[in-house]
Amino acid sequence: MKAKKAIKRLSRVETLLGAVIAQFDVATQEVHDLLDAARASVASATQALAAAPAKKPPAKADHTQASRISGAARKRLSVAAKKRWADAKPKGMSSLAKPSRKTA
Repeated sequence: MKAKKAIKRLSRVETLLGAVIAQFDVATQEVHDLLDAARASVASATQALAAAPAKKPPAKADHTQASRISGAARKRLSVAAKKRWADAKPKGMSSLAKPSRKTA
């Protein structure tokens, strides 16, 4: 999660905890203390994230080269294609594509 998004969510949590503490019955001081400690923890986490330096996005390459097939690879593909056609022509096939399914 990015720091900016985390700070926004933590600030919402801090606001909600403040609302719960304000509306909670003061008679139970233990729970009130726990909620207050949680709010303080969220506040310190928000401050720590805000103080952390932002990460730079990864740098992109200056010059990208288009991928090209090597001469040897082109030769192997040509030989394989000729072999497939040699096998398909005696069978009367006009295309090497797989035949489509026919519905009955």
